Amino acid sequence: MKKGMLILENGAVFQGTWIGAEEERIGEVVFTTSMTGYQETLTDPSYAGQIVTFTYPLIGNYGINLYDDEAIKPAVAGLIMGEIAELPSHYLSVQSFSDHLEDLKISALTGVDTRALVRMIREKGTMLGTLHVQQEEGEAKARHLKMIEEYTPPFWIEEVSSPNLKHFGGEGPHILLIDYGFKKSIVDALLKEGCRVTVAPYSISFEEVKKMAPDGILFSNGPGDPMELHPWFKEVKAMTMQYPSLGICLGHQVIALAHGAKTEKLPFGHRGANHPVKESLTGKVWITTQNHGYVVTEESLNQEEFIITYRNLNDQSIEGLKHRIYPIETVQFHPEAHPGPTDTQFIIASFVERVRMGEKTYAVR
Repeated sequence: MKKGMLILENGAVFQGTWIGAEEERIGEVVFTTSMTGYQETLTDPSYAGQIVTFTYPLIGNYGINLYDDEAIKPAVAGLIMGEIAELPSHYLSVQSFSDHLEDLKISALTGVDTRALVRMIREKGTMLGTLHVQQEEGEAKARHLKMIEEYTPPFWIEEVSSPNLKHFGGEGPHILLIDYGFKKSIVDALLKEGCRVTVAPYSISFEEVKKMAPDGILFSNGPGDPMELHPWFKEVKAMTMQYPSLGICLGHQVIALAHGAKTEKLPFGHRGANHPVKESLTGKVWITTQNHGYVVTEESLNQEEFIITYRNLNDQSIEGLKHRIYPIETVQFHPEAHPGPTDTQFIIASFVERVRMGEKTYAVR
């Protein structure tokens, strides 16, 4: 077994056993608290450029199947695990997780003290880290410093967004899905509701949208800082004022920014399938799947225009918005929940129902 190590930007070193591609990697080190769904996590475009740490101690126990990928190819920079199961047990399994990582050329470490690593991230915040295989610690630290110095992250949304239009069947309402790095499960949820779906690049203009004449628009999840989409805020605002709109995760942030709000980066983000969210109108608490590092700041929000519909019970951050006049709704969490609980799948169903009804305003006071 080959040895490897993770070196954090603050100089902390975590040793482990190397699996997957034998290549150095650099990325923001984050963690997810999901107990299942490692295959979906691996292929979620929102993790683009990040080194993802699994807090659940055993990864790979049910193997890899042919159905749970969220994108054609993964965009993660690397993975960190406490323990990996080399002999998976599940009737749908076609491959072990370690073999899958090798095939996909993903660099990963197992045998890491993930509790200590996550504790450090929670105390110090997310930071850049580098992965090194078969190197002495001194040599690896020298490489680490050079990699950190030379690192300039790309525009991740452009890396994961579809460059061309994609069309999916259905005879119901035509939903335009603005692709900031969408998860396949979002399309699946819309198709389940009978929709006809067109996936469009993140850079599509309002004029192009009008020519397509959608019945509604869904703004997808995606990676990185939402302010990187600043050049398109004017287009987004025009779209949301014309068509019934739903924003999910990054889409929620972009819609808020387009309407004059601001965002800030969380110390270590919300990533996992067990985040409690309270619905303001009913007082109900839903367990949600989340994957984001930024939030909309409450003091920047014009509450004469927007109602706060959901709050995170762990830190009281904004988890959802609804416009008082226009048919705009946003959620910071993932109602399609793959992996995760199905508590909030009704959000997509109710969005499609509003589109079917041709709703042009909420007229909420």
